[in-house]
Amino acid sequence: MKALGDSIHSLGLKFGIYTDVGYMTCQGLMGSRGYDFLDADTFARWGVDYVKADWCYAHGMNAEASYKTLGLAIRQTGRDMVFSVCTAGYSIPWKWAENVGGNLWRTGEDIRDNWHSVYSRVAKEHYSLYDYAKPGHWNDPDMLVVGKVGWGQPLRDSELTANQQYSHISLWSLLAAPLILGCDLAQLDDFTLALLTNDEVLAVDQDVLGKQGRRVIQKDRFEVWVKELADGAKAVGIFNLAPSDLDETAPRNYTLSWESIGLSGPQKVRDLWRQKDLGVFKESFSTDLTESAVRFIKVVPASAADARK
Repeated sequence: MKALGDSIHSLGLKFGIYTDVGYMTCQGLMGSRGYDFLDADTFARWGVDYVKADWCYAHGMNAEASYKTLGLAIRQTGRDMVFSVCTAGYSIPWKWAENVGGNLWRTGEDIRDNWHSVYSRVAKEHYSLYDYAKPGHWNDPDMLVVGKVGWGQPLRDSELTANQQYSHISLWSLLAAPLILGCDLAQLDDFTLALLTNDEVLAVDQDVLGKQGRRVIQKDRFEVWVKELADGAKAVGIFNLAPSDLDETAPRNYTLSWESIGLSGPQKVRDLWRQKDLGVFKESFSTDLTESAVRFIKVVPASAADARK
């Protein structure tokens, strides 16, 4: 395992491992219950960088106390290992996981590669938890389900449409969510690679201010999410979340007034996915969006010179 870890590191990747605070993992293999300190020391010797601890076969156990023990064991190794608390939202981990050493905590059930599953992670479980996110401690709506995915063999293409995949990555970036790949790295196609390597989109997710974005508008089929950035700008996602059963092919127009998101005066707008400046907009910004599509923009107050252009 140490040699495996060295090989992973030589590729420029991090070494993650899975365990459980219960007696067995969800797959019925041995968990860390009763072996927390031994397991943590072993992970450190192997060069592990990331430990995900699940919550299966834990009947009658106290979640906070169980994760506290493993968190303490990880800290005592002296190795910097990210600690992922995974109760699937059980026992409201966002209220205590930071105190037991957790760096991220799952906010709900396992995700699947369909739009209902992806969006429900946000709409039902995640959007109201922005006060709990901060640098080093994150709400986790689960992995990204783009590219070649599957729960067993054979792998298959994600069932999400192209629009839905753009919206998926945009939402996770606005949420300052951990970006955990759920696809096979060896089978990355050009489209998926482009989704996962857009520096300007990733910069929103990893902004050092560490604030989770908020849903500020929910009207008809449109939603607007806003995330404050360290440089004083705002990242804004405008989503057309029309139900998939409408089979709507024609784009619909949405106009976002600056006032509705707490801005005033001319704003300079940049399209983050296309990495392109769109110009200066005095009072509002309009865009046409088809079903499940997003316009992901960065908005910054325009200078006097920009406003005259």
